[in-house]
Amino acid sequence: MQHSLFSRCAEALFTTDPGTKVHHTHALRRDWLAGLLAHQEATPVRPIGEPGRPARPALVDPRHLPRRNPSSDEGRAILFHALTHIEFNAINLALDAVYRFRDLPADFYADWLQVADEEATHFTLLRDHLQGLQHDYGDWPGHDGLWDMARKTAHDPLIRMALVPRCLEARGLDVNPGIRAKLVAAGDQVGAALLDIILRDEIGHVAIGDRWFRHLCAARGLDAELRYRQLLDEYMKGPPRPPFHLDARRAAGFSDAEIAYLEGVG
Repeated sequence: MQHSLFSRCAEALFTTDPGTKVHHTHALRRDWLAGLLAHQEATPVRPIGEPGRPARPALVDPRHLPRRNPSSDEGRAILFHALTHIEFNAINLALDAVYRFRDLPADFYADWLQVADEEATHFTLLRDHLQGLQHDYGDWPGHDGLWDMARKTAHDPLIRMALVPRCLEARGLDVNPGIRAKLVAAGDQVGAALLDIILRDEIGHVAIGDRWFRHLCAARGLDAELRYRQLLDEYMKGPPRPPFHLDARRAAGFSDAEIAYLEGVG
């Protein structure tokens, strides 16, 4: 007997305990791959609100976050707390893409369940490392920027694909090498290795966003690269600033013309 993909996804999305959310997310993808979940359902989508998350960390303005200087033990813990928070939000973002956007091809759900599953693994790896630094998720505040973008793009999967994977997550590709270098300088080879795992997987996640953004643009008769520029202007006040991890962006689907645009020469 098949169960509802969307009901199961809601269970994971709205679960507040991080460990339980990780468990539900892994089980969700396993059951999808086993053919146990149907993606047709009449139950309406809830208007976007808050995802399931614990009472801590407190959510504050990014200007009020503690400094992430990995040269000290506490600064390194603060850095890994911030990375853990990003990955927790990334689980919810991937789950929401599955839950919210209905009537899309089955491959869309397969892709975003894969992303959710891998984000859950990243969260666990980073939280374990944070605990090895004698801290845990929730010890410092975090910000709500990622989920705020989910709210702004809840009305349209095309805009979600453009601005979450192809904008915010692509920025993660850009900053990864610099963070990794600081961890190596601080002697944290284990932490640096975790950044390698995350970079490898996140290239794939951005590529998935690229694939579905271009698919949705083609379905609507839109020029994908022109529409991307328009959305950056509308939502982000223009393209991001350097540095850019150009090899990673190219591997994730950014064209030479888009790279030139980001660098201000196209």
